[in-house]
Amino acid sequence: MQPDSEEPIKTEFPSEGRLAGVDFGTVRIGISICDPDRILASPLEIHPAENWRDDGDYFRELVRLEKISGFVVGLPIHCDGGESQKSAECRDFAKWLAEETSTPVRLFDERFTTADAKRRMMAGGYTRGKEKKRLDAVAALVLLESFLEASRYHQEPAGEDVHSNAGGGQSLDS
Repeated sequence: MQPDSEEPIKTEFPSEGRLAGVDFGTVRIGISICDPDRILASPLEIHPAENWRDDGDYFRELVRLEKISGFVVGLPIHCDGGESQKSAECRDFAKWLAEETSTPVRLFDERFTTADAKRRMMAGGYTRGKEKKRLDAVAALVLLESFLEASRYHQEPAGEDVHSNAGGGQSLDS
């Protein structure tokens, strides 16, 4: 967060309002968004990941323009439930995002989101070149849809708080 900012970091995840799904990658950050009623989600855009720690203005502006009440950041989890170095990087990004935007962030299991996104894009007739440019945003869409479905099923925000200890998080099956 900016040193002179007076806005406190919100930690309680909102039960209503628009959410943004974030597929954090080494090269690209895929972003999706849902409607305020959390019924429909769609891919929004791809943002470069190279210098993400310098992109606070971009994410604050995204919150303002899209009226985002919370972020859902994908957490890569192994099939056995274990976490990796990439999981730690996603946790760091999610904490940074919460601090920079003063917006609540949940972590949610992103297993198989990229594979599902590829299947959807193939079914939609995307070519390899177009697929690569859009894949991360579609993966963020799959992540956000899974989060919304799990939250409806459990009748509470799915996943885990950004400040929780590493442990694999909650998936749709949990």
